[in-house]
Amino acid sequence: MTTSIDMTTSATGTDSLQVPDFELSPELAAFRDRVREYADNHLGRAPEYDKNVEFPGDAVKAAAEAGLLCTTVAKEYGGSAMGNVASCVMLEEINKRCASTGVTISVHNSLVNSLLGKWCSDEQKRRWFPKLVTGEWLGAYCLSEAYSGSDAAALRCEAKREGDHYVMNGAKLWITTGSEAELFVVFARTGEDRVNGISAFVVEKSWEGVGVGKKERKLGLRGSPTTEIVLENVKVPADCLIAEEGVGFKIALDTLDGGRLGIASQALGIAAGSIELIRDHLASNVDAKGRPLASQADQWTLADLASELDAYRFLTWRAAVLRDRGVRCSTEAAMAKNTASRLANRAARAAVSILGQQGASGATVAERLLRDARITEIYEGATDIQRLVIARGLMS
Repeated sequence: MTTSIDMTTSATGTDSLQVPDFELSPELAAFRDRVREYADNHLGRAPEYDKNVEFPGDAVKAAAEAGLLCTTVAKEYGGSAMGNVASCVMLEEINKRCASTGVTISVHNSLVNSLLGKWCSDEQKRRWFPKLVTGEWLGAYCLSEAYSGSDAAALRCEAKREGDHYVMNGAKLWITTGSEAELFVVFARTGEDRVNGISAFVVEKSWEGVGVGKKERKLGLRGSPTTEIVLENVKVPADCLIAEEGVGFKIALDTLDGGRLGIASQALGIAAGSIELIRDHLASNVDAKGRPLASQADQWTLADLASELDAYRFLTWRAAVLRDRGVRCSTEAAMAKNTASRLANRAARAAVSILGQQGASGATVAERLLRDARITEIYEGATDIQRLVIARGLMS
């Protein structure tokens, strides 16, 4: 998305108006089309992933081969460096077809790769990116715990320095891709200060003491494993500390801005899929002369949902542009995630309702979209947390 200057005279006689360009650049449009082709070719098994609670490994592998696991990684480390706007465009298209695949790719790009790219040293990047950008390794983000969900600063996982390594003990909960990931970004307490005593580390799954605990039974996103990660006397080399001690909380909050853009885009994809179901259903319901039989109320619902989809897409892209420019976008990302996630739930509910028995029975995608939509108002910060972030941002 770019900003252009219109040097012609407008109808009102005003010269040199600054006009925001809401069209994707040719490069981004071509990228979107490639993602759509990937979705058409590799996401047809979405109903099976959901029904069988099966990780979409084949779809993720194909995404890696298509270069979709490295959009936030610099070219010098093997990435495409396309940035956050491209990631948002990509994730909307993927989540329209399969939210389980979408959240896997979102976490890998926005919570792991982008964090390492911004906060790690050159040596650390060269150590881990070769496996992450190719999909040989998937990444997971380990912040939440039993007593620290929305209040992330209450985390209890500890990392105590002993010579050239840290000894880490604790458990992380609700970790997306937990059982499939080979690299974890783990936030642990290295000091007593509630905020400044938190540090961030890279932990590899193969290390002794790292284990996968309970796997959650979920309403939606059934193809995406959500697990506990158990850390028992794990020896973490000191050179796996990210940045320096005490800045972990800052890193976590900064990274969540990008994560919220990923979930906003996921919600947009679910909403778009729901709206398309409604549109196709209403358009196919015609009389002998081809005139629509849909009620006025259902047509109004379609119109309102489609209008909101466009509005919240632009809201998401605005935050992504700011993040690509290196401008803090906490308020804007929260706005995008808050509105898009609520739209996803309304649109999915409307799809099930308008399609009637067909929508509720699972005979169409509508029932799965409804179940997948619910989590978008919960993870990466629940809806009420987003509203607090927005209000505090505005008041500050």
